[in-house]
Amino acid sequence: MKNTTSDMLGNRSDIPEGVLVVVGGNEDKENDLDILRKIVEVTNNNNPIAEIITTASGIPEETGTAYLNAFDKIGISNANLIHIGTRDQANNNEYLERIRKADIIFFTGGDQLKITSILGGTPILQEVRRKYFNEKCVIAGTSAGASSMPDTMIYGGESGEALCKGAVQMIGGVGLVKRMIIDSHFIQRGRFSRLMEVVSLNPGYIGLGLGEDTGVIIRKGHILEAIGNGLVVIFDGHGIKYSNISSLKDGEAIAVEGVLVHTLTKGHGYNIWTREYLNPTCQKGNEDD
Repeated sequence: MKNTTSDMLGNRSDIPEGVLVVVGGNEDKENDLDILRKIVEVTNNNNPIAEIITTASGIPEETGTAYLNAFDKIGISNANLIHIGTRDQANNNEYLERIRKADIIFFTGGDQLKITSILGGTPILQEVRRKYFNEKCVIAGTSAGASSMPDTMIYGGESGEALCKGAVQMIGGVGLVKRMIIDSHFIQRGRFSRLMEVVSLNPGYIGLGLGEDTGVIIRKGHILEAIGNGLVVIFDGHGIKYSNISSLKDGEAIAVEGVLVHTLTKGHGYNIWTREYLNPTCQKGNEDD
């Protein structure tokens, strides 16, 4: 049965060498810096090279400086900024070489459409994907940087309009994770119905809702571990028994039965291939699946 599940949510022959860390936004950069410390920790490198890509941000200098200061506070001296605001800049060979040498590639928050429209199809994004699947590196993203990481991402649709057919807009993402939708600022902005709609439309997908100052480490493409100080919500639609969505017109309310919901806090996890909930006592053993 595990092979059937893995075929739905990922291919065991495509297990990435890298680790993906997705964060719900507004992570602490002044006090405990727990999320950023964890990103550094999973590199197994005392002083990793970190490249911070500010493409999504509308205030890249200010955003980038905040992260440089935060990484400096936890003793990382090799953190650098890559400001890419145009497709011409995305073809910069110097940036490409820096990405190749990086241990951590971190995408800031802002507008996820900027990440895909500016970086999509460029050598830099191709190199990010190559490193993730073939090298022991860490790819991390917060807020928009997290939402853009799967092969499909949400780019529009207000929470109050959700659970009506057509309210949520989706488009292709960076492509590091298959059949998963990630939504950030999830608790604070009340996005439950938004992600519920996505999973109702796509029962084979996992919906991952990330609270602020909270994230998930994804190892081997399918083992999730919650980090940070808030709540992670998982929506699993594979057991949906009934939905009226195929008979609706856009704007009409959705009825759905059987969406499975889990919540994770720090140390708890989830195996998206086997759909097993991992409490802290069994999390470590499942990292080897």
